[in-house]
Amino acid sequence: MKHEDPKAEAPKIDSMLIAMAPEQIVLFKSIVESYDNIATLRTEDPTLHHLRIYFAEDSREEVEALIDSLTAQFSIRRLG
Repeated sequence: MKHEDPKAEAPKIDSMLIAMAPEQIVLFKSIVESYDNIATLRTEDPTLHHLRIYFAEDSREEVEALIDSLTAQFSIRRLG
């Protein structure tokens, strides 16, 4: 049985808040989550169509590049 080092730090999690048209959310989510372990997506505010993307802090550049590449197609607005 493998034991984790109790002194090892858990990866730091970062997030980004975005918004897009509701009819595009399912496709966007499937694209983001198809990238192996890069990020996960949760609905932050369903009435305003705000989504929060969670990712490891050291993956920020990769996530930013992915969002940049999809911004025009999905009319993504970055909120924070």
